[in-house]
Amino acid sequence: MTNQNVVVADSNSGLNLAITVHVTNSSIFTTAAQKPPAAPGGYISISRKKLLKNLEINGGARINAWVDSMRASSPTHIKSTPSVNEDQSSWIVHHPSALEMFEQIIDASKGKQIVMFLDYDGTLSPIVDDPDKAFMSKQMRATVRKLARFFPTAIVSGRCRDKVYNFVRLAELYYAGSHGMDIKGPAKGSKYKKGGDGVVFQAASEFLPMIDEVYEELVEKTKTTPGAKEENNKFCLSVHYRCVDEKKWSGLAQVVKSVLKEYPKLRLTQGRKVLEIRPTIKWDKGKALEFLLESLGFANCTDVFPVYIGDDRTDEDAFKVLRERGQGFGILVSKIPKDTSASYSLQEPTQVMDFLRRLVEWKRLAFQGRSRVV
Repeated sequence: MTNQNVVVADSNSGLNLAITVHVTNSSIFTTAAQKPPAAPGGYISISRKKLLKNLEINGGARINAWVDSMRASSPTHIKSTPSVNEDQSSWIVHHPSALEMFEQIIDASKGKQIVMFLDYDGTLSPIVDDPDKAFMSKQMRATVRKLARFFPTAIVSGRCRDKVYNFVRLAELYYAGSHGMDIKGPAKGSKYKKGGDGVVFQAASEFLPMIDEVYEELVEKTKTTPGAKEENNKFCLSVHYRCVDEKKWSGLAQVVKSVLKEYPKLRLTQGRKVLEIRPTIKWDKGKALEFLLESLGFANCTDVFPVYIGDDRTDEDAFKVLRERGQGFGILVSKIPKDTSASYSLQEPTQVMDFLRRLVEWKRLAFQGRSRVV
């Protein structure tokens, strides 16, 4: 048995995380024939997903692997170095700014119905320390309201649907909360809604008592971790560690995983500075996107152009669906390079607002019979 330095590529943060593992003839490393170019410093480069899977199987290092992953998900660990800047330049070539490519995007959508899907945290609102204070600006709300006048528009969030609605307060939108497990259509003001109260769909109602039970247990068992904040999103749970001292992350991860041992029907996933607990059903933001398109009558249409804008790894499910459908595109909101299935990028919510405003203005001018792109 030997110690092996490993570079773990984190698909969401763009970081190469260096850790040391004990190996014999481990199958997680590529063979000589398949071996990629060596990473700087004599490290072997392997995928983070493959390493975590191996560690889960072999045990022992599972908590450390989760802590490494929690640490890598934080943009605060990115340092401005020449190599990072080079990665940024290379990444932006493959994921150009949606603002700079606006004319090309409009050209691709001509003759098709644009349908808008928007994440909330980090997309319509800035990321904040207190998740209960993730308010969107008045300017952003006004922009989204105008957007919904021209295009079917949905908010797709990991948050509880009611909580997202209280943040956005626009009755003419579709809302998909709990990662798409709780969906409701417009209450009023949309020409696209069907039925009296719009689309209503809940994918995991039978899990509600179990989720409430786990929530109460987590609240009790994380009391000794200063800064930890639990959020009951109805069909899923969130444990926020943005305000937790990094030295306490390992203990927090252990607590969460120990609680879930008694609930095999729930699974643990990760977002930006948050551990998320969801039912083990095949449903995610990508499934929610497909469900909403079908509800709008676009299931098998070739003249639909879905656009999904999001900033988190949970949004990747929706980006992948769009790539597989060969329709529309995804836009990743990120200031740093990340492995993504999105086609374009924006850096922050203010750029998202600029993009949406240009889209609204283009449609307004088109209604006036003017074909030029602003």
